[in-house]
Amino acid sequence: MSKTIHKQAFFYTLINYIGTAVGIISVLFIYPNDLEFLGTVRYVDNISQVLYPIMVLGASHALIKFYPALNEEKRKQLFNYSLISITVISLVIIGGIALFHLATGYKDINLVYIAFPIAVSLAFIDLFRKQAQDLQKLAVPTLYEKLLPKIALPLLFILLLRQMLSESQSLLLYMACYVLIFLLTAQYLFRHFRPGYNYRFKTLFGEISRRDYFRYSLYAFAGSFGSLLAFRIDGFVIYNLISEEANGVFNVGVTLASTLQIPAIGIFALYSPIISDYLKSDNFTDLHMKYKEVARLLFFIGGILFSCIFLGIADLFMLLPSHEKLMLAVPVILILGFNVLINMATGFSTEIITYSKYYRFNMVAILSLIAVNVPLNLFVVYYTNWGITGIAWASFISMVLFNLLKLVFIYKKFRLLPFDKGFLKLGFMFVISGLLLFYIDFGSHLLNLIIKCGLSVVVNVLAAYKLKLVYQVNVSIDKILDRIRK
Repeated sequence: MSKTIHKQAFFYTLINYIGTAVGIISVLFIYPNDLEFLGTVRYVDNISQVLYPIMVLGASHALIKFYPALNEEKRKQLFNYSLISITVISLVIIGGIALFHLATGYKDINLVYIAFPIAVSLAFIDLFRKQAQDLQKLAVPTLYEKLLPKIALPLLFILLLRQMLSESQSLLLYMACYVLIFLLTAQYLFRHFRPGYNYRFKTLFGEISRRDYFRYSLYAFAGSFGSLLAFRIDGFVIYNLISEEANGVFNVGVTLASTLQIPAIGIFALYSPIISDYLKSDNFTDLHMKYKEVARLLFFIGGILFSCIFLGIADLFMLLPSHEKLMLAVPVILILGFNVLINMATGFSTEIITYSKYYRFNMVAILSLIAVNVPLNLFVVYYTNWGITGIAWASFISMVLFNLLKLVFIYKKFRLLPFDKGFLKLGFMFVISGLLLFYIDFGSHLLNLIIKCGLSVVVNVLAAYKLKLVYQVNVSIDKILDRIRK
């Protein structure tokens, strides 16, 4: 990667971790005081996350896909076309919501109306972020998107708990936070990128095929929408069929488990244009090298983080005043955390498919995921007493099958695999160290947390270094050792 990409990756990851740190503090100390409201907020989030891909309709992915083939003027036209597309579709959706309200009288329709402006903001933010990504200026939009909601929600929680705000006022202010992020992101992007006012798109679609554009956009939309629906179905099922409080507990698990994937999010976002270029130029040698290199690095990072969660989460919760409520989320955290680890280990499989000529397969994979995940969720609710732990297992099974399907497809079409013997050695390393440390007890929750997690990190990093399992680890440690020797 170039120096610019390294710098952007560093700041992207740093911002995500700061936001996650704020989120974790909130999950541990603030949200357990009103899990029912947390469940309601996350339900609003789920609705907005399902609505906004419909508004985007694949336009942001198309921006990445067709960007390398266009000159500067046409790139600006493509961006403007995407702006108009999102605006028109958003107006159609609000009309659809109004008709849905009239037809069904849905009891929580007020939450849908609150989710709509959030979804519109997310749609434009997604487009602006993709444009910033092409300009390699991703850090500041990430700062707004990842940090501001993490700060706003706990503040609203505190005001609600102190009865300074009602629940409805808190939700409206939460919505306003996303509108503010949209405005700040727009202001930043347009300071670095001026698309102008060229809205005559005949020349644009003379450069790229209108048919290819819409076909790609629709398949990209189907993939992203289906993905969000598949991954958000648990929130809809738990809120509507179990309870708001259960949804809050489940979200505690989701929040803590998702900390593992932060490095992957940054790397995937910054590598997307590079992957697109590799595929466009048929540079499969470099693509395969990066595929394996990134997958092994992410598996190592994810394994280190998951080992700490596996060894220390119960002890950490037992040190907190709200441990009785938090302990309910431990099985969910472990199951979903392992789920995230498997996803990281497969590298940028989704991106390879998305930016290749086989992008249509993403829709097949997503539909397969939905076909497994939805029935499993409903089976857990109606035919078992497993509760949110069963919902977590349903997500895990679905995700494993989803990733396996993508890996098989990529190998069949490109003869690319992210795995090798080093992966197997890393896996054995984490399993052996984790089991040995798990059964050690120092007689104190605090000592268990510090010593077991600390030993896990030291042992696994040293083992990976000595066995030369992760190239980036050896390079980083060698640099540190060289500085010390000097």
